Amino acid sequence: MSQNTNKTVLILGANSDVAKQCIKQYVSKGYYVIAASRNTQSLEDFITANQLNPSQVSVLYFDAADFDSHQAFYSALPVKPHIVVYAAGFLVDNQQALTDFKGARQMMEVNYMGGVSILSIIAMDNSNKNLERIIGLSSLSGVRGRKSNFVYGSTKAAFTQFLAGLRQELASRKIIVNALVIGYIRTKINAGLELNESLIMEPDYVAKFIVNAGNSFTIVPDFKWKIIYHILRLLPESLAAKLP
Repeated sequence: MSQNTNKTVLILGANSDVAKQCIKQYVSKGYYVIAASRNTQSLEDFITANQLNPSQVSVLYFDAADFDSHQAFYSALPVKPHIVVYAAGFLVDNQQALTDFKGARQMMEVNYMGGVSILSIIAMDNSNKNLERIIGLSSLSGVRGRKSNFVYGSTKAAFTQFLAGLRQELASRKIIVNALVIGYIRTKINAGLELNESLIMEPDYVAKFIVNAGNSFTIVPDFKWKIIYHILRLLPESLAAKLP
């Protein structure tokens, strides 16, 4: 049900499955959404297929890894956002990342460096009196290094630490920063991976935690993943080394 908030949400990396569900949910609550991605046609098709009110959604081109374009992108926004969601992500297999640095670098650029670049620009714009929240999508892969995905995990760990510091930086302006620490989701980025079916979350379920984010810094959707998160943090190194 629309709440007629008259507030603007900027979703960066809006073509992800979770981000698309965020678009639907924010629109249903009355927000104006700026959906930004490299694949603008996919977003236009999604908006049409879901019969979203075109007056509530704008689609813009955004490349997380094109750092030199970020300032111009932000300056050209039709309205400065109240809420920013960084959902851009990229994943390659760990062995591929270890043997071909191109894939590792792309993960670093999209998952971490792109977020630092654009979110710093947004956060340091003191003229934007609208800004009240920044939400970054991170991962449980960044909680502890594991043999199966530590290159990807390192990019998410770095992003989480950046968000933690940004939260402190913006506290005096009463701007909230949240980190969504997410487990397995049924999305295209995980397609083909052998995952525990009982632990897989649906994109719309995860989106609810983003759209309804509160004041806590770390938000872990689903009670099963909350338990796993705390176990990973507290697990002795001797046992963590035995994880796949």
